[in-house]
Amino acid sequence: MHDVPPVSKAKLKLYGKLHQKKYRDSEGLFFTEGFRTVSELLEALPEPGLLDALLFREGEQAAEGFYGNYPGRVFTLTEKECARLSQTATPSGIFGVFRQQSALPFEPEQADGSSLIVALDDVQDPGNAGTILRTAAWFGADAMICSAGTADRYNAKAVRSSAGSIYALPHYGVDSLETELLRLAGQGYAVIASSLAGQDFREFTSWPEKQVLVIGNEANGVSRPVQALARRLVRIPHIGPKPRVESLNASVSAAILMERLAL
Repeated sequence: MHDVPPVSKAKLKLYGKLHQKKYRDSEGLFFTEGFRTVSELLEALPEPGLLDALLFREGEQAAEGFYGNYPGRVFTLTEKECARLSQTATPSGIFGVFRQQSALPFEPEQADGSSLIVALDDVQDPGNAGTILRTAAWFGADAMICSAGTADRYNAKAVRSSAGSIYALPHYGVDSLETELLRLAGQGYAVIASSLAGQDFREFTSWPEKQVLVIGNEANGVSRPVQALARRLVRIPHIGPKPRVESLNASVSAAILMERLAL
């Protein structure tokens, strides 16, 4: 049996700050909670060094099993410390602190042949951002770009929704999505934006070899400056004479379009 040490006061103070984006960004870390989410991230970890710490409530049997795999990075918490760190009414007692991936812009030479990049234009729900990241990984996207107004992909809800795919593909934020799209367009990428004013996506029989799919804000869609850059505006048609709901969820729309665009 291993004697799992308690977390230090300094680390506890630091980890508590990671609920705020400014500290996540300044420290290059993110915080997550729950056995399933932590386990998914550990399974997908590209290298052990991306794990900063695993924290377990005193008496948690799971701590023993993890201690041998991650020596020096497993610590215990008191019940009071769990409550202090947790964002839920009933703390799970299992937490993980991980390092953010490099946020360097995607370079087209990284793509081999056909290429799909997903861009989020002020997608504000972190659950949508995380789910789109997970879906982009499933369909083999090369990268995901987030505008300045898009939800932080290291938000706890986004991390849970990404289901361990936070390390599955490069993703990065930009101050100006238009500028980044212009850079990629100059290197052969066709910008394709979802829009209610666009053409039925099923009417296209072929798609560009290199493409950026832009998913817009949940309420307002893709912004006009970004639409102006698009080679194609596409829409997902409803069935029946008139729609029975106002619109599709952003992550659902992204999944439908990615399935068609993935080559």
